Amino acid sequence: MWPYFRPYTVLIIIALIASAITASTSGYLAITVKQVMDEIFIAKDESLLKIIPILLVGIYIIKNLFSFLQVYLMAYVGNKVIMQLRNESFEKLMHLPISFYSSRSTGELISRIINDISIVQASIPSFIGMIRAIITMLVLIGVVLYMNWKLALIVICVYPIFLFPLQIIGKKLRKYSARCQETMADMTSTLQEAFTGVRIVKAFTSEEKEVKKFKEVNAETIKFQNKGLFAGHLVAPLMESIGSFGIGGIIFAGGYQVINGVITPGEFFAFLTAIVQIYEPVKLLGQSNSTIQQCLVAKDRVFGLLNEPNDILENNGSIVCDAHNKDIEFKNVTFSYSDDINALNNISFSVKAGSTIAFVGPSGAGKSTLTNLIPRFYDVTSGEICIGGTNIKDFDVFSLRKNIAIVSQDAFLFNDTIRNNIAYGRPDASDDDIVAVAKAGYANEFIQELTDQYNTICGERGIKLSGGQKQRITIARALLQDAPILILDEATSALDTESEKIVQKALDNLMVGRTSFVVAHRLSTILNADMIVVFSDGKIEAMGKHSDIIKTSPTYKKLYEMQFNREYIDEEDKD
Repeated sequence: MWPYFRPYTVLIIIALIASAITASTSGYLAITVKQVMDEIFIAKDESLLKIIPILLVGIYIIKNLFSFLQVYLMAYVGNKVIMQLRNESFEKLMHLPISFYSSRSTGELISRIINDISIVQASIPSFIGMIRAIITMLVLIGVVLYMNWKLALIVICVYPIFLFPLQIIGKKLRKYSARCQETMADMTSTLQEAFTGVRIVKAFTSEEKEVKKFKEVNAETIKFQNKGLFAGHLVAPLMESIGSFGIGGIIFAGGYQVINGVITPGEFFAFLTAIVQIYEPVKLLGQSNSTIQQCLVAKDRVFGLLNEPNDILENNGSIVCDAHNKDIEFKNVTFSYSDDINALNNISFSVKAGSTIAFVGPSGAGKSTLTNLIPRFYDVTSGEICIGGTNIKDFDVFSLRKNIAIVSQDAFLFNDTIRNNIAYGRPDASDDDIVAVAKAGYANEFIQELTDQYNTICGERGIKLSGGQKQRITIARALLQDAPILILDEATSALDTESEKIVQKALDNLMVGRTSFVVAHRLSTILNADMIVVFSDGKIEAMGKHSDIIKTSPTYKKLYEMQFNREYIDEEDKD
């Protein structure tokens, strides 16, 4: 954590000096008690009666002034550090490869940035209190040793006993805190899924099922929170009980010395005041330890995220990619999501610049997987993909992706205006450019009919628009990017026939002059492709034009007959 605090070293030093001054006033207050008892109440010195009250007021003003300065400075520094941690965590997440997200829930990642970092933030006041408590303890121990080292030995002997419960309870707290943060992530994930899938929940009347699921994870979270609370709140009374033995011993030994004239009543009460003041920071240390233990667990989770390896960026190339008029070649490409199962096996073929290549085959055959390798969402396990003869791993990954536009089955839109969604890849685009691509994407007509037109808010994931409308906006977005390589991943499979016809016109405009990879669900959309690649079990079964592979590929022939027979039947039903 120190590298995050280093830029604020000067403020931290000022805060520590303020803490030392605050602690020193505590020691001086204990000494003042001796003067009050011996000089005013016993010796009846009237001159000191006029001075000491004013002195005490001055001491308290100084103490509170520097206490405020110390607390504010450390809290200010802490908030700056938390801001940087959140920024770095989100930046890290945005740059991690797709493979990282495939094994983690959205709720867990949100919990890392919100809940875990909030716990770190909540621990900063405890950390501040711990620093002040330690300084105060050291000052007051020095005071009691100066006043009466024999009585001080009683205190020093009791202190080590405090360490045992702190150590035992600290281990328990870390264990409970870790489990609590895990269940908190599960709760966030449960909420995120329920809210995102609320239409499915209602369609299947599963409200009670989701409520039950939430209640279970909520109860699990509270269980570990309560265990942590029990351990954490046990510290203060336990330490106070242990400390009472020391106080009792001091009263007995000190009282004996007062009775026998070894020390004055003022010296004794001054010593006792210092001892009582010592036990307050000791108790604070115990309470702060509870929060610090939770912080350590949260810190490990946050830095576990920040230290997550990024295979894509760690093997990033330096060549600026320009895919215009460049052929693309797949050389013996093999890929597996896990070590034992290959999703693609020894895939090889070439694509001429500006041509349209269609990938067909049954679900799970490897079509979408291959398209995910082109922008390096995943890296090939073996073999290579080349653009213009250069391995895509040698390109800077960001410049590579600037050359690729993607329109997928999931027409994702941000909860922003239509204008900003179209201009997502080019936020500096002019209004004329945005309208032009919207027209080419057959979106301008329906946009003009909306009340706020291009300033219409799309809603979360574009919920305020129909499927066809959302897809046309994503096509306009891809048109505005004007990339030489286009990937269409079943872009019309989720649409009705009427919407598909409109979207297909928009896609035809989008594909002009681009090297297009089309993952096809409906074969009617790719019959005129320059080349059709038929996948089966992660391998290429056949390649060529429709007229050729309908004769040579059993898989393609079966898919073709199934789809066109169904479409014929559907048309008959309409008639």
